[in-house]
Amino acid sequence: MTACDKRPAHAPGSCPTIWRVPRSSVPPLASHAPPLGALLRQYAAGSALTCDPVDQGLLNRGYRLATTRGHYFLKHHFDPETADPAAIARQHRATQRLADLGVPVAPPLPGRDGRTVAVVGGHAYALHPWVDGRHRHGGQLSTGQCGRLGALLGVVHASLERVMPTRCRAPGERGGGEHEGEADGRHLTVRRDLTAPRDLTAARERAGGREGTSGRDLTAVREGAAAWGLTAGRGEDADRGRPAGQCGSGGGARQGEPGRPSEAVHHRDAGRHNGTPGRSEAATPAGASAKPSAPAEPPHSADAHRPNHPNHPAGRPQPQPRPTGSNSLAETPPAPSADPADTFALIDELLAHVRRHQPTDAFDELARHRLLERRALLEQHADRRPPPGGSVGWVHGDFHPFNLLYKGDAPAAIVDWDRLGVQPRAEEAVRGAAIFFVRPTGTLDLPKARAYARAYRRTAGATPSELAAAVHRVWWERLNDFWMLRWHYERGDTRADSQFPAASALAVWWTREYDAVCEAFVG
Repeated sequence: MTACDKRPAHAPGSCPTIWRVPRSSVPPLASHAPPLGALLRQYAAGSALTCDPVDQGLLNRGYRLATTRGHYFLKHHFDPETADPAAIARQHRATQRLADLGVPVAPPLPGRDGRTVAVVGGHAYALHPWVDGRHRHGGQLSTGQCGRLGALLGVVHASLERVMPTRCRAPGERGGGEHEGEADGRHLTVRRDLTAPRDLTAARERAGGREGTSGRDLTAVREGAAAWGLTAGRGEDADRGRPAGQCGSGGGARQGEPGRPSEAVHHRDAGRHNGTPGRSEAATPAGASAKPSAPAEPPHSADAHRPNHPNHPAGRPQPQPRPTGSNSLAETPPAPSADPADTFALIDELLAHVRRHQPTDAFDELARHRLLERRALLEQHADRRPPPGGSVGWVHGDFHPFNLLYKGDAPAAIVDWDRLGVQPRAEEAVRGAAIFFVRPTGTLDLPKARAYARAYRRTAGATPSELAAAVHRVWWERLNDFWMLRWHYERGDTRADSQFPAASALAVWWTREYDAVCEAFVG
């Protein structure tokens, strides 16, 4: 993992760092000191006192910046695919609107010119308030807190639906349910479940089992945003046209094998600008990771072999991912699921990498075992490839423990919105659960996942059938997913190695316990 040492003295306007480059043929990060003098001249944030690098994420760089006016988090948007200033500004507008609705986020500070993105020397930067907090994995959360976590994600999705520009009509659809908006003068088209609550007040009323008319005023929406802390553990959802708790097996599942969702289930898939916050021993900034650990999801669209991240360096034809932050997102058809033929070829390539690595170590042995095991599973279940995803909505795009800060028992800020985009919303809920609630042995804590999923369904207005379809697609995604091995063998980047044992075991366990996993998300 990249680390840095602080020099005892440094020139004014520079950040004193020495980077230790990890073993890699292409280093994921290079030495770059932020130009503090030029940056701070664009903000009313005082003069720099100290600038300390924080634990590195997998996409961008962050610094804890102390000035004569307070403490801040300085984010360097370094990854080329997420560093477009216009896309960053769009993310910033979204987080500010979410903050106005009461969603726990940390919007950036505006510069003297009112802009939130500062471009210096061809690099994009943003200045955020420093948020003291801790990252918490699902094992550190009670069942009630897991319910509140699911409700929070539901509120995020419902709030994004409200604040982001959309035109609800899908390509080829006629009439009904249309709401138009603009982003930078251009229209978007997003397919939406017309039965979903149109604001957070409706979601809150559903959570309490009440019927009522949803208000349109900002006060009502703010009240609805508070529902994520109030709704866990109450009530039951019932799917339209099917009993709640019934997985989408479609009647064609063989005993002990993953079910095949029926076609009917594919409907669609706080820190503020407050100067110097109080410090804590385990403080973590908004937008930074507290641990030098990679999430269990690919951090980059070109680094995985799965529906949302399908590019492959060998040049085989692959469905292209939606470009994060682009106004064309909503007009892109749902990406096809992973083709097992491509996965078989990738497995052969990775096995060749394993054979060439000498001397063989324990990681190589585990990788070989998992690759052979996965090939056998795919041969057995190749006929269960899901169809393209259903309708989509705006999502955070990277919801996992290292992008959520807690103060005590309450979420303080959802950070790192670099992958804000339009995707199947229910799939983000399932992916998040698979990261939050995976145990070191590669199993999911299903009681906690159940509390999370129930609360998510209530606040997002999602049906059990939507979650069943999402479970099937994410299961298939994981079955075809080898991004950690590709980082290890193709890039020489070992930052995700520690998570490979649990992540690779999860795909096997999920296949064996498919019905139980599905029941946890829809019951």
